[in-house]
Amino acid sequence: MKEITALVLTLNEEENIAECLRTLAWADRILVLDSGSTDRTVEIARSMGADVYFHPFRNYAEQRNFALSLVRTDWVLFVDADERVPEELALEIREAVEREGVCGWWIPRKNYICGRWIRHGGWYPDFQLRLLRPERARYDSAWEVHEIVIVEGETGCLRNPLIHYNYRTWREFLARQRAYLPLEVRTLHRRGMKAKPWSPLSMPVREFWRRYFKLEGYRDGLHGLILALVLAIYTSLAYGQLLLTKPEKLQV
Repeated sequence: MKEITALVLTLNEEENIAECLRTLAWADRILVLDSGSTDRTVEIARSMGADVYFHPFRNYAEQRNFALSLVRTDWVLFVDADERVPEELALEIREAVEREGVCGWWIPRKNYICGRWIRHGGWYPDFQLRLLRPERARYDSAWEVHEIVIVEGETGCLRNPLIHYNYRTWREFLARQRAYLPLEVRTLHRRGMKAKPWSPLSMPVREFWRRYFKLEGYRDGLHGLILALVLAIYTSLAYGQLLLTKPEKLQV
């Protein structure tokens, strides 16, 4: 049987890490890559049998590429600390990795935001390419946030979803968007995106239309409206900073 490493990136995740690792007990190895937690994250992870490594955080793509370098098994499953792997998904993963010729598997994800499963607006099925053959995968350095993995070979899709307890409160959602903002601006720059004088107005309108109408975010009621509005504002701020920041300031 092919061996699987379950790999979790952490930073101050003491509220999530124990429950996350409990749903990964089926894996052959559990590895936690921490970027400097000051709470009990590392202590809890070690007490539950995880191998813990440390690496300073610069961006998500670099962190995941470093994590890949630590894997010594046939496959790696990336899981965030606020995600859970149900038994049905674990069984499907065990079957999937035995298939020859496939180098990566997309996993559908159910996002719970402020206690509600969000079914529309691009939040479901929200496929994530998380089950990988490490020697055939690398993360594109241009994407510092909402990272993109490049797989050399065929990929497939699983049926059973990963459960994501995304944001417990709207305050947490807003705080995460603020933290993502500088990474998003640099990502736009690295991808060669250019901001026009009207981009801070036109791009958020496009984003709101896409999420709320095209992807039917309105079907999630007030939650769908708030999510579409906040992400539109986030888009406006990103393009505003891209427009006003000198290119040399965006180099890392």
